[in-house]
Amino acid sequence: MNILQLHSSARTQDSVSAALSRHLVDGLRARDPAATVTYRHVDASLPLLDEALMAAVSTDPTERTPEQAERAALPDTLIEELEAADAIVLAVPIYNFSVPAALKAWIDLVARARRTFRYTENGPVGLLRNVPVHLLITSGGVPVDSAADFATPYLRQVLGFLGLKDVRVIAADRLMAEGDGRIEQARAEIDDIVLEFGSARVAS
Repeated sequence: MNILQLHSSARTQDSVSAALSRHLVDGLRARDPAATVTYRHVDASLPLLDEALMAAVSTDPTERTPEQAERAALPDTLIEELEAADAIVLAVPIYNFSVPAALKAWIDLVARARRTFRYTENGPVGLLRNVPVHLLITSGGVPVDSAADFATPYLRQVLGFLGLKDVRVIAADRLMAEGDGRIEQARAEIDDIVLEFGSARVAS
């Protein structure tokens, strides 16, 4: 199993979403020691989608100029990471009611027509394998899936658009008010996921 672990908090230290992500990945690896992990910190180093980058990624790889090939290299790698994943662990803090800007940049780089989705007469079809996505959502004050949470429904929509419909949300929200209790609840839910994973492997 190849786990794609994505951390999108701006924090490199003391990130609750990253800590929960590590707890889940460590648990899955304990159940499957042969599992590999591809880790990526989705941060401000990602390029924003502009006209030149759009031209580069929309050009057939065999026809790209050297400059276009250089621009498209990172977006191609990000898509390859998704295509190779057997499970995805996506850690997302809610910033100002939505997703971090860097995560939106990542989405713009991996959502590519004829590669991760295509349009048909019956509407769009996602082209990624429908592997499990464990979506770890944290917030200081916004209740997850409330009217003020624009991050969680957006992520369900965009992941499903790409073909990733098996999305499980683990929330550690309202941390400013409920703090440790919400973190422990999320960790308990993660422990249940790990147990389910172990049971499924034994059954198979």
